[in-house]
Amino acid sequence: MDRVTKMVSERPVVIFSKSSCCMSHTIKTLFCDFGVNPAVHELDEIRSGRDIEQALSGLGCSPSVPAVFIGGELVGGANEVMSLHLNRSLIPMLKKAGALWV
Repeated sequence: MDRVTKMVSERPVVIFSKSSCCMSHTIKTLFCDFGVNPAVHELDEIRSGRDIEQALSGLGCSPSVPAVFIGGELVGGANEVMSLHLNRSLIPMLKKAGALWV
């Protein structure tokens, strides 16, 4: 859990993902299309990926990926991010976190 906390505090937007997950790909693409440069941690490509995935599950991420943190706070997975986007709350949240300047 401490490792996840440290990782999400290092950048305005952090995404925990798996390289084979289509929903993770969709969320990463959405943020990149906005001009956000998120820190992306592919859990299936790093040694401690399983431990991080368990920590994310402990935080309430179900499924565990994609898990999106904005401004150090857990936003949730693909459903939560898309809901924020559709109700026009995502861009202001990204600006407040310092991930967007426009």
